[in-house]
Amino acid sequence: MTTGQGLTAAQVAAAKPNHVPKRSSRSLAAIVRANFCTLFNLVIGVLWLLILIFGEWQDSVFGLIMLANVLVGVVQELRAKRTLDRLAVVSQSPVTVRRDGREQEIAPDRVVLGDLVLLSPGDNLLVDGEVVESAGLEVDESLLTGEADPVLKRPGDRVLSGSFAVAGTGAFTATAVGTDAYAVRLAEEAARFHLSHSELRDGIKKFIRYVTWLVIPIGALLMYSQLRHSVDFGTAITGAVAGIVTMIPEGLVLMTSIAFAIGVVRLGRRRCLVQELPAIEGLARVDVLCLDKTGTLTAGGMELDQILPLRDGEPVGDALAALAAADPRPNATARAILERHPAAPWRARAAVPFSSARKWSGADFGPHGVWVLGAPDVLLSDGEEGYTRAAGLSATGARVLALCRTDKLPESGTPEVEPVALVTLKQRIRPDARETLRYFDKQGVTVKVISGDSPAAVSAIAVDLGIPGGERAVDARTLPDDPDELAETLDANTVFGRVTPQQKRLFVGALQARGHTVAMTGDGVNDVLALKDADLGIAMGAGSPATKAVAQVVLLDNTFATLPHVVGEGRRVLANIERVSGLFLTKTFFAIVLALTTGVAGMMFPFTPRHSTLVNALTIGIPALFLALAPTLERAKPGFVPRVLRFAVPAGVFCALAVLAAYAAAATGSLEQDRTSAVLALFLTTWWVLVLVARPLTRGRIVLVAAMAGLFALALAIPAVRELFTLEPGGVRADLIAVGVSVAAAAALSAVLKATGTLRT
Repeated sequence: MTTGQGLTAAQVAAAKPNHVPKRSSRSLAAIVRANFCTLFNLVIGVLWLLILIFGEWQDSVFGLIMLANVLVGVVQELRAKRTLDRLAVVSQSPVTVRRDGREQEIAPDRVVLGDLVLLSPGDNLLVDGEVVESAGLEVDESLLTGEADPVLKRPGDRVLSGSFAVAGTGAFTATAVGTDAYAVRLAEEAARFHLSHSELRDGIKKFIRYVTWLVIPIGALLMYSQLRHSVDFGTAITGAVAGIVTMIPEGLVLMTSIAFAIGVVRLGRRRCLVQELPAIEGLARVDVLCLDKTGTLTAGGMELDQILPLRDGEPVGDALAALAAADPRPNATARAILERHPAAPWRARAAVPFSSARKWSGADFGPHGVWVLGAPDVLLSDGEEGYTRAAGLSATGARVLALCRTDKLPESGTPEVEPVALVTLKQRIRPDARETLRYFDKQGVTVKVISGDSPAAVSAIAVDLGIPGGERAVDARTLPDDPDELAETLDANTVFGRVTPQQKRLFVGALQARGHTVAMTGDGVNDVLALKDADLGIAMGAGSPATKAVAQVVLLDNTFATLPHVVGEGRRVLANIERVSGLFLTKTFFAIVLALTTGVAGMMFPFTPRHSTLVNALTIGIPALFLALAPTLERAKPGFVPRVLRFAVPAGVFCALAVLAAYAAAATGSLEQDRTSAVLALFLTTWWVLVLVARPLTRGRIVLVAAMAGLFALALAIPAVRELFTLEPGGVRADLIAVGVSVAAAAALSAVLKATGTLRT
């Protein structure tokens, strides 16, 4: 067997396969541990046991709610896991190998040690190997080494997994597979359930950390106070547990996980693969969207339109057919030429493959001459024959190429050429592009079109789509090298042509340096570096494996119209999590103030766990679930932690003051009646907090807050429910006092929030 034939079936069966430990998403055990094994659940579990031993069963309902919350969180994350895993398999790109002399596409995990793996532009290298065939094969190793320039690979050279082919074709023998390969980083990380940096998650972790340090000493003080001033041990334990449980925002982390998980499932239904969960947060923060024209604004594939000779008597058709056939894995341009000219009469002696950096390709056909095909404004000089004509054609939106003769193919740089003909190709604008661009304009997201095509061609497409500033296309070859000057030019313009892959990366960095959150879309290898550096990389499902490997979001159906749903889902998650964070932390600060006051004053805690369970369910638990999943178009803003604290701290303080005032003023002589007055004040004030959080009050939100008030009224009206929650109204006087102090606290809170600019409109 020769090297070029690849392995035989028997050798494949005996060879080591490319098995890599599955890391596509968290396992069931990991999901259960993450939702169940938390510090707060441990604290609540201990308190639950204390109530079961020393208190009454009605006061232990909070423990059942904790278990229900954990179950809901596990179920939602399992749904997200299934969605991620299913879409990850769909988006997985096959590997082309040669076995028994035949080419075949196989799944990445079916590659074996010794396989002959074939490469074409855009292919990921998923295993390590040694090059055995090279036809101008160039490999980008920037994701491994940081060096941006592609490396020309010759037979005998080593190649590593994590790099990708950008030009030419070739083949290599797999020398390390599975866990022996060089990390197999890109393809494995692509579908991983990844909890990377997230301002939202980091902010919630800060809340949890601060509350944990507060709960321990305040809980100890409250426990000591209740045991010291109560004649009944069970009553003391019940009061202390009520204060400690209320301090814990146990549902906040759960609600965040549910919102993220449901976001993944919703986007999955639209055939959108979210490869990193925090990408959902990034979706909401995007204010600049960089679009690559080809494959994003225009549909994939092209059609050969016109061949315009610049010289008579030249074999233009034969030259085009031969150049297209010289590439064993033709790109879209070559395929369009081959559809019109399928016969290739000449055989190439040497060839230079097309690359985004060169913007031309060529081949030496011996007695038929050396021919080059590429961008007119790269191959031709201003004033040269065909240059002006090509510029006029580009201005109509056509893609124009120049077919030229030359003496020899250069090893680097651009050859000296004689123009022979101009070739135009048609590009189809995506039917959904206009509507999608209008959406981003309304949402305040600035669109930047950056393309490797000529500025005139890109400008024509942009004008046709109604992109603001589309008529002023900038030639990227004239852009300054200084980062500040580059950023100013980017801010002032919208459309850029002749952008190199390295410049796309610089564009993203310059925009980020100006404080922008940048999303980048693309489908070709020339977009990989920019996709990797962008705050949010969005790849098309039909794009190269390299782009899908580094992107956080993959549009599997290649539908540009999916992007508004993607951004909308991110905004829904972030805006709503901020809402429910205000609810949960209001409860926490309210409980801290109340626990400190009762602990220092040595008074009985104003309510029991069953009371807090009822009020928390109606003003936090149930509403938070609906609010977290409600639609919204609010753009996310930085400063999540201080913004939530500015709302929750005063809200918690006023709720605590209302409860203390109602409890102290009731003075009925019955602990149950005094506590009922406190519960009434607690519900009314926290219900008002719910109203403030739900603003602006849409019809659905009005129904929600009204329903919660109605359920509480039913709890007071139905004897069996009153008995279950030990609610004993203390008469008209006590009830009026509770209502009065609640109204006063609500008015004062609204005034404070309005004065500080925190009140929602």
